[in-house]
Amino acid sequence: MKILVIRFSSIGDIVLTTPVTRCLKIQLNAEVHFLTKSAFASISGSNPYIDKVYSFDGKVSDVIAELKAEDYDFVVDLHHNLRSLQVKRALGKPSASFNKINTQKWLKVNLGIDLLPPVHIVDRYLETVSGLGVVNDGAGLDYFIPEKDIVAPAELSPVLAQPFTAFVIGATHPTKRLTREKMLEICRKTEMPLAILGGKQEMADGEWLGANAGSHVANLCGKLNLNQSASVVKQAALVVTHDTGLMHIAAALNKKIISIWGNTIPEFGMYPYYPEGMSLHTDIQVEGLRCRPCSKIGHSKCPKGHFKCMQEQDTDLISSQIRLMSES
Repeated sequence: MKILVIRFSSIGDIVLTTPVTRCLKIQLNAEVHFLTKSAFASISGSNPYIDKVYSFDGKVSDVIAELKAEDYDFVVDLHHNLRSLQVKRALGKPSASFNKINTQKWLKVNLGIDLLPPVHIVDRYLETVSGLGVVNDGAGLDYFIPEKDIVAPAELSPVLAQPFTAFVIGATHPTKRLTREKMLEICRKTEMPLAILGGKQEMADGEWLGANAGSHVANLCGKLNLNQSASVVKQAALVVTHDTGLMHIAAALNKKIISIWGNTIPEFGMYPYYPEGMSLHTDIQVEGLRCRPCSKIGHSKCPKGHFKCMQEQDTDLISSQIRLMSES
C-alpha cells in the first residue's frame, strides 16, 4: 500500500502522529508519505518510517498535482479541517479522518460539562487507522535528531558541563506560559544548572532570566534550531516545560518531565506520552479554578484579567519537584 498521512501543524501535534506512521510502515509494510506545512517539514524529514515528505507554503493546492501523481491507495487525515478535505476530494481515494472531539472540548470550555474521553490523543490518532488493521505497538513517540544537529551542551555553556535541567520557557499562546517573574523564581530556587530553551520569540525573556537568575543558568533562547534544542533536551537530566512542542519531543526521547499547565488542561489528552508501562512525568497545575480551561488552545491574554492559572503557580512546589526528580 501507498498511504498519505496529513497533519499540517504544529510541532507537538506532528510528533504525536509518529506512532501512526511507524505502525503503518511496520505493520502494513506500507510506503508512507506525509503532508505538512513547510515550516514543520524538518520534524518528519529524518523519520525512517516516512518515505517522502510533501510540504507547502500558503496554498495546499500547490502540491495537489504532485500528490495526484503518487496514486495513493489510502489517505489518513489527522488534521481534519477544510484544507485536508480539499486534499481528500482532489485525490478521490479511500480515507479515514481523525475525530477531533470538538463538541466535547467546547462543552468543557464553555459550559464546564466534562464529556472528554479519558483517552490520549495518540490513541485517538491510532483509532483513525484501526480500520486498516493497525494496532498500537506500545512503543511511544518517535523523534529523530539529524547528526548535523547534535550539540555538546558544555560547548554552548560551561555551566552545562555537569548534569542539568532543561527549562522550556516558550509556548505558542501567552496563557500557556508562566510569567517571567514566576520563571525567575523557579530559576533562583533551582540549585542544579539550568539550560533555558526557547525560540526567537523568547529571546528577551531568556536574556532577562540569564542576567538575573544566577550563574547556574545558561540562556540558549534563539540560539538553536528545533533539532539542536531537542539535542539539548535529550542530554538533560530533567525537562521542565509548558504545554508545548518540546514537551512532546522530550516524551519521545523518554525524558523525565515536569509539565506546567495554564489555561489548557491535561484532560484534553495531550499530556506527555511514553512507551507502554513507562510514566516519567508530573503535571503541575492550579487546582480548583472554575475558569479553567478557558480555551482548547490558548489566548493572547487572560480573558478574566487575573491570570490565576499561572499567577498562583507554587514555585516552591515546582522547585521541590525538580530536586526530587533530578535525584531519582
